[in-house]
Amino acid sequence: MEKLTAKEEEVMQVLWKMEQGYVKDMVPQFTNPPLHYNTVSTIVRNLEEKGYVGHRAYGNTHEYYPIITKEDYQNRFVLKKVVGDYFDNSYKNLVSYFAQNEKISADELREILAMIEQKK
Repeated sequence: MEKLTAKEEEVMQVLWKMEQGYVKDMVPQFTNPPLHYNTVSTIVRNLEEKGYVGHRAYGNTHEYYPIITKEDYQNRFVLKKVVGDYFDNSYKNLVSYFAQNEKISADELREILAMIEQKK
C-alpha cells in the first residue's frame, strides 16, 4: 500500500468521518478550496484502485466506504514518517519533544503512563 497524496488524504479524512457515502455527499465537505464533483469522483476512484476504498453499487450509483481505518493509515504512514524523519525512530524522543516544548502536561504524561501500565 502506498502513501497518499495530500488531496487523497483530504478525501480519506472526509470518508473516515462519514464512514460511507456518495460522491455528491462528499463534495460539500470541501470548502477551502471547494472541489468539483468530477475531481472528488476521480480521487475516490484512484483511492479504490490503490486499495483504500471500496464501493457498493446501486445501479449506476456507487456508495463508497474506507477499507483501511484511519488508525491503520496513521500507524503505517504518518507516525512512522514523523518519528523516523524528525525523532530518530524514537517515540521517546517524540514524547520528550512535546514535554520540553510544553505541548503536553505532566498530568497527560501520567495518563499515558497509566495506559502503558494497563497494557502490561
